[in-house]
Amino acid sequence: MAGGTARPERGSATREVILATAERLFAEHGVHAVSNRQISEAAGQGNSAAVGYHFGTKADLVRAIARRHADEMEQLRVWMVADAAGSTDVRDWVACLVRPFTRHLEAQGSPTWYARFRAQVMADPALYQITVEESLPSPSLRLLVDGLNRCLSDLPATVQKERWAMARHVIVHMCVERERALAEGATTLQSSWDDLASSLIDAIVGLWQAPVTPRP
Repeated sequence: MAGGTARPERGSATREVILATAERLFAEHGVHAVSNRQISEAAGQGNSAAVGYHFGTKADLVRAIARRHADEMEQLRVWMVADAAGSTDVRDWVACLVRPFTRHLEAQGSPTWYARFRAQVMADPALYQITVEESLPSPSLRLLVDGLNRCLSDLPATVQKERWAMARHVIVHMCVERERALAEGATTLQSSWDDLASSLIDAIVGLWQAPVTPRP
């Protein structure tokens, strides 16, 4: 019996090592610059085909990384969205958008690579679509979007769409700045992830409430 349980446990441990290694390499070098063979070798796998065996294609590996983080952030977001239910304050909903991301990064310890991984993936339309697909099943994210959009119902739909995109980029790339600085032992703009979250919330509330220039 002991031997029968050891193999699945070893397989699970191997998958986790590969996921962590791939995330780091993708973050540091870019998704397309890193081969499955390089990931296998960096993860200490004697079999150069280990990534393909455990995950399939590179896109499948990106999906697995995205899913792991999406699941963990969902756990953080769900209670915040429950607290914000019924609120008409834009700030309450923006906090639900920002803080699960920063708290998740803080919980990873230091260094982290997820913000840089997200930035790399966001630059590739096909890979970015994978992360979108992984977030779609999130009940709390759907409630967040609905709650914020209700607060901003006077904004034209095209402007709402633009500002959602702006908010995503601001969150990810400011987290990249802090993540990189921490990894390099450099000075950070804020003293903590919580301080960064507060700054982001201030900025994104302003972004959402900014005036709209009339368009022809």
